[in-house]
Amino acid sequence: MTDSDITQIADDIVQVQIPLPYALNIVNCYLLRGAEGWTLVDTGLNTAAARAQWKRALNALDITPDAIEKIVLTHMHPDHFGMAGWWQRQTSTPMPLFLPEREQRQMRVFYRRENTPLYHRWMLDCGMDEESIDNIENALLSTRDSTQPHPIQQSFLRADTSVRLGERDFRTIHAPGHSDGQMIFYDAANRLMLSGDHVLMRITPNIGSWPHTEPDPLGRFLDSLNELAALDVRLALPGHKWLISDWRGRIEELIAHHQGRLEQTQAAIASSARTALEVAAQLFDLERLTPHEWRFALAETLAHLNYLLERGQAARSPAENSRATRWFTLDS
Repeated sequence: MTDSDITQIADDIVQVQIPLPYALNIVNCYLLRGAEGWTLVDTGLNTAAARAQWKRALNALDITPDAIEKIVLTHMHPDHFGMAGWWQRQTSTPMPLFLPEREQRQMRVFYRRENTPLYHRWMLDCGMDEESIDNIENALLSTRDSTQPHPIQQSFLRADTSVRLGERDFRTIHAPGHSDGQMIFYDAANRLMLSGDHVLMRITPNIGSWPHTEPDPLGRFLDSLNELAALDVRLALPGHKWLISDWRGRIEELIAHHQGRLEQTQAAIASSARTALEVAAQLFDLERLTPHEWRFALAETLAHLNYLLERGQAARSPAENSRATRWFTLDS
């Protein structure tokens, strides 16, 4: 294979980079070859460009969709889940699909259009104005549309069990923070990790407090990183950007990043910032972000504010004559 976006990682593993219509313009998906067929790990967003890329990848491997034995999803975010239903419909019998059970529950909330008012109220509470919310909601609806059709059927992955991907045995590891139920997969025999969006190079995973997420995502993320640092990982295959060869070093960088971001968050609410939007404006260059990205900035800001709240380093209260929650710093 000569295409730079279709890469042989090992004799039995191929990385396929699927285009995304965002600033983060690539998602890494993986094909693992086994005696019974290939396992597809994550799928991409269902767009014409993504479908064309998958066609190129199958041609490069000289296989058809019938060669795909099963689909395994790390988590339910659109860029990983979005083509699962499309893939199942490429064969006469739908391919088996496996995803974390928590993610299936989250999926029912996130992808229902009826829950749009829930997100509308959430953005108002963050201090966003109605016009900006309309722009964000339009972007969100477009993203949801690019996950259609949804899967026909699915089975569940559970943590701390063994799963066969291709010819390799992986241990499933619950890796919360970026998504509540995200699973990553560890092949101890070969010191190989499929790290999803939990550990990434160059960029930091978005750790957000959303209307549908469990409490304290940042705390759970940092706890998970500290546990994962003990694993012997020679190579990690992430959901975005580059392969990871220094597992512990990258984890240390991610922890340090969030420690710095927490200090910035405390400084913001110790000064003039009161709403989540005002704090986000001090943490991110919002003018350079698209509507698709604004909601991630808000959610990540809230994750840091809620982390401080849980540990008695911040307080919040509804402000009089305001629809938005107001935030205050407390002594640690």
